[in-house]
Amino acid sequence: MDAKIRELIARYDIGDTSLFFIRNRNERRVIDAIPRVLGEHPGFIPNTIDLQDIYALALNSLPPRYVQQGSIVLREPVRQDEIEDAVRAAVAQVRAQPNYPPE
Repeated sequence: MDAKIRELIARYDIGDTSLFFIRNRNERRVIDAIPRVLGEHPGFIPNTIDLQDIYALALNSLPPRYVQQGSIVLREPVRQDEIEDAVRAAVAQVRAQPNYPPE
């Protein structure tokens, strides 16, 4: 394993316990929804900052769903349409107010 990756993982250690693999389940769902929602905006080509802002804004508008590795999820309280609506709102905000000066 690369030294940088090991260092990153070690930042999440408390004694012998790693918290690195505890994740918000909505992270992956938002990542999966972004390309679908961006497909609704064919003239918009987001740059790296735009994508990062869309991701962060969408996640911040949704309730967190943290689970540890190996958890069994019986139901998702956040519906897929809510995920996509959060991404749509984030795209609209980033398009209206980009996080960098206009070129």
